[in-house]
Amino acid sequence: MGRRTYEAASKRLGEAAFTGTTAIVFSRTMKQQDHPEVTVVSELNPDWVRTLQTRSGKDIWLFGGSELFRSFLDSGQVDTVEVNVIPVLLGGGVPLLPPPYNPAKLRLLSHKIYRSGRVSLAYQVQH
Repeated sequence: MGRRTYEAASKRLGEAAFTGTTAIVFSRTMKQQDHPEVTVVSELNPDWVRTLQTRSGKDIWLFGGSELFRSFLDSGQVDTVEVNVIPVLLGGGVPLLPPPYNPAKLRLLSHKIYRSGRVSLAYQVQH
């Protein structure tokens, strides 16, 4: 996750929210010694990501951070995109991807419609 997402989650849920999971925070300003409950990484390195992908366990889940997501997508490190549409009209918000716009082709893998009206969509990134 990106630093701002981490800070929001820590404030809302406390640092115990990261217990039992491998949490990696991408930040150029955070110091590892100040946040022992997570791994702090200062720069996206595709070789490092490939090494992480070879470790046993579940999928790598990128949470929050449109700039971080853009970096992973542009470097070919994203296999699946999951988007939730929440039925609330907003006058503004955080873009899913920041400029510059580089089109990414997607193929719908699955969808789920909830009684609340929320829709979950899962796409495979076409490399």
